[in-house]
Amino acid sequence: MYIIVGLGNPGKKYEATRHNMGFMTVDQLAETHGIDVNKIKFKSLVGEGRIAGQKVLLVKPQTYMNLSGEAVRQVMDFYKIEPEELIVVYDDIDIPTGQVRIRKKGSSGTHNGMRNILQHIQTEDFPRIRVGIGSGKKEDMINYVTGNVSKSEREMYAESVKYAALGAACIVEKGIEKAMNEYNIKPKKEKPAKTVKSETKAEEEVKND
Repeated sequence: MYIIVGLGNPGKKYEATRHNMGFMTVDQLAETHGIDVNKIKFKSLVGEGRIAGQKVLLVKPQTYMNLSGEAVRQVMDFYKIEPEELIVVYDDIDIPTGQVRIRKKGSSGTHNGMRNILQHIQTEDFPRIRVGIGSGKKEDMINYVTGNVSKSEREMYAESVKYAALGAACIVEKGIEKAMNEYNIKPKKEKPAKTVKSETKAEEEVKND
């Protein structure tokens, strides 16, 4: 069984903000796989279902971001799952907007929700999917992450959420290594246009002979 937790803040006020990429990814998974996330349990909204034949529980903690670990701890204790069966999806300001990164384990970085989870479950050894939200001004970080997404960015964020959901489903179906290989793809850099070498004076003279 896999527990897929999307981090975010509850309430209409935060619904379409950058800090709710985890919630949005869980909503995308729920829609794609026909899972209703509407039961209140473990200080969360939860929904049971299957992805690729595997049983999953989709979780949206309702504790507010900085206390996400309380909900995650309750879910893990109840189902007695191993850390590698926990997948956490969240926004990451240190990753460019439009990119998604999957890791097998790691620290919390600058994310307070992840920091709280690590404090509660006492391990870093679980898969996580980070949805890039770019880099707002450091002095205005709170307003940036909890601010609504601009119209020009909506399509890019929507694509990131779809990509993150596909990555989560891939972990469930094929394992973390396969998901990392398939979905940790950096944007291709444009190759410089080839320039045609100008003929030397000597070459021109040969042609003219």
